Amino acid sequence: MSSQTRRALIVIDAQNEYVTGNLLIEYPDINLTLANIGRAMDAAGNAGIPVIVVQQYAPADSPVFAQGSHAWELHDSVKQRPHDHYLEKKLPNAFTGTNLADWLAAHRIDTLSVTGYMTHNCVDSTIKHAFHAGLSVEFLQDASGSLPYLNKAGTASAEEIHRAFSVVMQARFAAVMDTAEWIGLLDSDRVAERDSPYHSNQRARHA
Repeated sequence: MSSQTRRALIVIDAQNEYVTGNLLIEYPDINLTLANIGRAMDAAGNAGIPVIVVQQYAPADSPVFAQGSHAWELHDSVKQRPHDHYLEKKLPNAFTGTNLADWLAAHRIDTLSVTGYMTHNCVDSTIKHAFHAGLSVEFLQDASGSLPYLNKAGTASAEEIHRAFSVVMQARFAAVMDTAEWIGLLDSDRVAERDSPYHSNQRARHA
């Protein structure tokens, strides 16, 4: 680990619900993103970076994440790997109603590397909380994913949602990168850079 950076890797809700349940991740491919979560966990372990595993839960009669059900269980690719801290949550933000903030402070973590599901929901809300709390944030975009929506406001594909949220995160809240790039940072002093809303907008206007 870089002497300037004290990272923790957080794996948010890598549960069967998104693989074989009622909320199927469609983009990027779920098998790819699960494999990248596993790669990131392995690399973190090799680099001495603590790994935090988060599990969503809901009442037993819920259509999703029903506690005790197969869909609620962590996916085997995560369950079979070691972790340093585990927490359960019932709201999207992994900080809300959990001891995550205290654990990060106790371990003097200044950079939170985020993987898991969904890009636009639990990942997004956790990243924004971490940013507002003064942490540096890294988002591994190929170790996360989205699903499509159709509601009163309109429709959006999984790819559109994942891509748009990734662009917005890079513009302010997190350094967005692929798993391979993140692994390459672990043995260096280089820090991935976030952008700004101004510069992101100016490039788009003049592209």
